[in-house]
Amino acid sequence: MKVASLYRILRASPTLCGKTNLLQYRFFQHDFVPRDPKTKPKRYKYPAVYDPYGPRPPPSDKIVQLAEKIASLPPEERMQIGPALRDKVMHPKLQPISVEGMDIGTPSAGPSKAEEKKAEKTTFDVKLEKFDAGAKLKVIKEIRSFTDLGLKEAKDLVEKVPVILKQQVTKDEANSIIEKIKAVGGVAVME
Repeated sequence: MKVASLYRILRASPTLCGKTNLLQYRFFQHDFVPRDPKTKPKRYKYPAVYDPYGPRPPPSDKIVQLAEKIASLPPEERMQIGPALRDKVMHPKLQPISVEGMDIGTPSAGPSKAEEKKAEKTTFDVKLEKFDAGAKLKVIKEIRSFTDLGLKEAKDLVEKVPVILKQQVTKDEANSIIEKIKAVGGVAVME
């Protein structure tokens, strides 16, 4: 034990054993040429906006005149340009994507109240309000018949009353679901 501690002390202090350790190592590549300290670093000029397709030619006079005419139109007529151009060029109309079953986060600011009154609601949500305690099993079976839920998922859904059973359904489908739930002893409403 004493020999090991003496060895560590001698190794830690190079002046005790008369030998000095190298404090710094320098490794240079064979083709390394040091930079002249008087030269300034190169400044590269970068473009303001990166364009991966390179420079584009300016638009023709015909396009510029067309853009000026469109800009001078009133806003109501400008709104009609997109659908008219789509019909003229024969592009297919974009179909809305169904978001049923997806969590799309918090709703953003919707349209104004005047627009809501104009637009008639075409899709509805069916909400289970309550049910008889004795009819719980029947309600679960009925929910499974018009949804693709398993037994456990349907049971969990029924236990969370009031809960939305189905979203974005037509008025006829919503009425048929409400009638089925009412027949087995539950109360469902259309929202």
